[in-house]
Amino acid sequence: MAVIVRAGAAPMVWLGVLAAAVGLVPEGLTGRRIGLYGGAALFLVAAAVVAVGRTGRYRELERTATRAARGDILQDRAVTVRNRRRDHRWWLLAAFAAAVGLSFAVPAAGGMLLAGAGTGLWLKARALGRRESAAEKLLWVRTDWVEGGRPAGARVKGYRTTGPAAGDAAPGGARRR
Repeated sequence: MAVIVRAGAAPMVWLGVLAAAVGLVPEGLTGRRIGLYGGAALFLVAAAVVAVGRTGRYRELERTATRAARGDILQDRAVTVRNRRRDHRWWLLAAFAAAVGLSFAVPAAGGMLLAGAGTGLWLKARALGRRESAAEKLLWVRTDWVEGGRPAGARVKGYRTTGPAAGDAAPGGARRR
């Protein structure tokens, strides 16, 4: 389940960093210094909001998690990451274009906002991983319940659990080494 959260983090961070770098080229309406300070504030706010957003729903589903049955289909980590990134590629492209466009008004702020949202997703996945490690269980979402890559969406009725050695993902969605 944390794989779904973590899958969107890396593209958002890297596209945000690229948009912020491109955003430093034009002087903008506010100037580079104000743009960087504003971008840093947006980065911190976005990271905090995304990291703590919907944690109540995650904890509720985690509390009511049941052991995975034989009939449950649990996807491979690589398939989940590929599907999540493919489903959201146009959204990421639009966010990148908006961040670069915003840089003509406030240099680097849009890119830093996008990078902050990606950092928040990464922090959320890390927190989920710490809870998985503490409980010594991996949390999974049935593939037929995940709509649009939302691991805590309305269609998700509950999480499934397996032991920490199951699958190819480490707690928090990282690749098992």
